[in-house]
Amino acid sequence: MADCKKRCDWCLTDKLYIDYHDNEWGVREFNSERLFEMLALETMQAGLSWITVLRKREAMRSLFFSFKPSKLSTVGGKVIGKWMRDDRIIRHRGKLEALVNNARLFMNEEDFSKLLWEFAPDRERKKADVVPSSTKESVAMSKTLKKKGFGFVGPTTCYSLMQSCGMVNDHDRNCWRYEMLS
Repeated sequence: MADCKKRCDWCLTDKLYIDYHDNEWGVREFNSERLFEMLALETMQAGLSWITVLRKREAMRSLFFSFKPSKLSTVGGKVIGKWMRDDRIIRHRGKLEALVNNARLFMNEEDFSKLLWEFAPDRERKKADVVPSSTKESVAMSKTLKKKGFGFVGPTTCYSLMQSCGMVNDHDRNCWRYEMLS
């Protein structure tokens, strides 16, 4: 039997996209370590398509200690060098160094979830016809994270995080997930 659910247009090209869309994207997340993983994945996406990240996510989870900040924060240059030779992951030295640096900074935060969710806009905002690449809230989040020393956390990356962790609901209005996540 064919699946006849109406979905957001961006996810219709690949089963990984559909699974991510149907089960993860836009679901409210408050667990600090899970939010760190989500931020790490959004950081890895910078300049790439999301499908690239999804296709490499399991390998990254394996190599990056399931994105556990306590373990990532101990990584040195030798391990990053090893990662740079592994074509199963996104091999961008700046992003990999930011991943480790961000893990170290995460360890200094009392409540990472609270820090991020301070920037969540009003969920009752009107949905724009065109989804923005950044908002005043994502700009503010980016500035705060950068001031704390986090890397690869520009306003677009922060807005993508807001979408993925459910701070905003950017599902199409006619998507089966829109009302469920509103």
